[in-house]
Amino acid sequence: MTTIVQLNKSHNASPVNGVNSDLIDSKDRDIRLRHAVFLKWLRKTHGWIGLWGAAIGLLFGMTGILLNHRTVLKIPAAQVQETMLQIPLPTPAPANVKEMASWLQRELMVDRPASRERSEPAKPVAWGDKTLKQPAHWSVTFSSPQANLQAEYWAGNNFVSVKRSDQNVFGTLTNLHKGNGVAIPWILLADTLAGSIILLSLTGVVLWTQLNRRRMIGFGIGLTSLTLLIGFAMRELV
Repeated sequence: MTTIVQLNKSHNASPVNGVNSDLIDSKDRDIRLRHAVFLKWLRKTHGWIGLWGAAIGLLFGMTGILLNHRTVLKIPAAQVQETMLQIPLPTPAPANVKEMASWLQRELMVDRPASRERSEPAKPVAWGDKTLKQPAHWSVTFSSPQANLQAEYWAGNNFVSVKRSDQNVFGTLTNLHKGNGVAIPWILLADTLAGSIILLSLTGVVLWTQLNRRRMIGFGIGLTSLTLLIGFAMRELV
């Protein structure tokens, strides 16, 4: 009787083990399937993000090279043409810097308001062994990617000095890169590029680690890049 019970237990154990094995295999397949679906979605996302930033990224990449070489190893691409003139004050003269900015905008036919207005009151200044009184000073700046206007007025003068700087094509593109004289929509568009670069970096690292078996090579490349970045940055900051 005991032998029969043992045989029945042995007989009943096999199906249970088979069911457990099937459950484990099913869970394994589900995990692999979800992993494959995630990687497929990540690759598509990576591609669409890259496509979104491709055109504007080309612009920022080209102008970034020009900016990187603006002092050392100069590339003479961006050029500025400067013009200076003096404009007689109207009658009655502007009472403050805001009125002067409005008058200059109409007089110079500028299509946008002043980007900067500054008013300095009269103050004493040292001149050798003497102390002289510096008159009040007003300054107004109108900025755009194509041109920059700087106007200055010293109290007591009957004119305003204006300096105009006109950019060539490369200078205009460089100003777009730096955000000089641009409106809010362009700033927000540039922000989307910055966000795209961050997402491309993160998704690129994830895709490399998930799809490439030579992970140590990737780790070595990333570590080398980070080390060079920190090393050169510390060298420039010291």
